[in-house]
Amino acid sequence: MTLRGPARRGYPGHMNGRNRLGDFLRARRERLSPPAETDGAGPSRRTPGLRREEVAMLAGVSTDYYVRLEQGRERNPSTQVLNALARAFQLREEETEYLHTLAGPVRRSRADADRVSAGLVRLMQHWTDTPAFVLDRLMNIRACNAIGRCLYEPLRLSEQGNLLRMAFLDPAAPEFYVDWQRSARNVVGTLRAANSGFEEDPALAAFIGELSVQSEEFARLWARHDVRGKVGDTKRLHHPEVGPLALRYESFTVNGAPGQQLIVYHADPGSPSEDSLALLGSLAGSRRGGRVPVAQRKPEPRSATPW
Repeated sequence: MTLRGPARRGYPGHMNGRNRLGDFLRARRERLSPPAETDGAGPSRRTPGLRREEVAMLAGVSTDYYVRLEQGRERNPSTQVLNALARAFQLREEETEYLHTLAGPVRRSRADADRVSAGLVRLMQHWTDTPAFVLDRLMNIRACNAIGRCLYEPLRLSEQGNLLRMAFLDPAAPEFYVDWQRSARNVVGTLRAANSGFEEDPALAAFIGELSVQSEEFARLWARHDVRGKVGDTKRLHHPEVGPLALRYESFTVNGAPGQQLIVYHADPGSPSEDSLALLGSLAGSRRGGRVPVAQRKPEPRSATPW
């Protein structure tokens, strides 16, 4: 498959760390709508979004300085300049934090925890009506309780235990995720946020390369440089056995386990989704040893596994 346009820019060769800041600035600039009163704001513009001089004016810096930032010839912008650019690009707090990270030194390796603690696994096992799983920075499911497995069972690629592969490569995903486009954007933004400062990690580059080749939509979204922390939100799903589900999820950093996050789903009290979730819990209890395996490099002892 030949990647063109934004998809090609999303390929791992484009995230080699040489100009991470410039790539981000360019992607955000191209997404801003030009002001109607600006000359050339209409069809005559040759490139999408704002011109460099327009961004420079909004940020209160010289055009030459901004051009050097985008081209990677200026690599040490001050905190004040970064905050001014964040305002010009209308960045959210997490996106502003990511911008500051891009202006810092590249970290080439990361020692993440390979296994989920037995204590956390046992805790999740007791949540019979609460889907819960532990993710690593590549969105691999490192551990999952029984109802969590049952929740994602309709996706064939749940056996691989990776949220991105499930979202972009599983043919059942557009039906499972009620708002698939939103879910897809969010999980890509979460991947970028989780790997902020580690763009040269070989495991990340290989993973991005694999998904970019197999999914043009993933490559397009990756090239947008969206950033989204795994924060609380509502996810709407359609489960073939219990029907529609509107589930709120919360994310917690696992202390002592670098790169791991605990994700917990719950339904609003008294809602139809709460009843459906209880039914799903009953189904999960009746079928021990389902799908969605732990993405461990080595198998855990039986007492430490979530099923």
